[in-house]
Amino acid sequence: MKNKITFGHCAALITIFIWGTTFISTKVLLNILSPIEILFIRFLIGYIILWCIYPHHLHLTHKKEELYFMAAGLCGITFYYLFENIALTYTLASNVGVIISIAPFFTVIFACLFLHEEKPHIRFFIGFIIAMIGIYLISFSGSQLQLNPLGDFLAIIAAIIWAGYSILIKRLSGFGYHIIQTTRRTFFYGLLFMLPFTFIMGFDVDISQIVMPIHLFNLLFLGIGASALCFVTWNLAVKILGSVKTSVYIYIVPVITAVTSTFILHEKMTLTTLLGIILTLVGLLLSENKKKKEKIIYEYTE
Repeated sequence: MKNKITFGHCAALITIFIWGTTFISTKVLLNILSPIEILFIRFLIGYIILWCIYPHHLHLTHKKEELYFMAAGLCGITFYYLFENIALTYTLASNVGVIISIAPFFTVIFACLFLHEEKPHIRFFIGFIIAMIGIYLISFSGSQLQLNPLGDFLAIIAAIIWAGYSILIKRLSGFGYHIIQTTRRTFFYGLLFMLPFTFIMGFDVDISQIVMPIHLFNLLFLGIGASALCFVTWNLAVKILGSVKTSVYIYIVPVITAVTSTFILHEKMTLTTLLGIILTLVGLLLSENKKKKEKIIYEYTE
């Protein structure tokens, strides 16, 4: 059991490390593609890759389970990314980064309401506050907070939607299906619900631009790494650790982004950013760590 718990934490860390670096690929691709085009293509690639890895149909035991898959695809794939991308057009990326990081707080609320999980220890909330201070310092190092009501509100909605997705994935993991089949079916509904938005927002892809090595590499990284691999590892982590303990890893995304910006984009690492990284990691450890013999196995066996 201890090895499974460790594996769950490793799966969450791998996921967050890759997600924390996706901004580089997205930044490159925004030169030739719109946000909705990037979103649709990356998950289409991910969907195809998951079929290649595990080419077995999913036969549902109960028809009502389909509703959970539909809801997970709508929330975690379609709505979350759309609200996040639209929010970025109305407010600063730093604002969105901080606001999205409150998702674990909403996950706790939803887990208590819908999964009837134990109320988190006070350490979780202390860690949450410390991590948010750290994330604020990372995001606004050298700049000031600028409130943009519409964009900030959309980012809050995105955080709530991601929390809902985490709860739905916990439910789906309880059905006992293969994790790749579960993720693939979620992708299917995410792509299906995304189709109307491709018509509304426009979908005009220049194939000659996509096949250029730099663009193709970044699309494959987003499709195979950030979508197919990461959603499988994230869903696996939720299955093993539970929705709350896994969601806390979201705190590390701004840390990974700050570090990769320093080493890859050669952006300056300030003392404020360094302090923010330290506080964020301390907040993560506090939120993850329970008292001596509190039940670690609870969420896994639920």
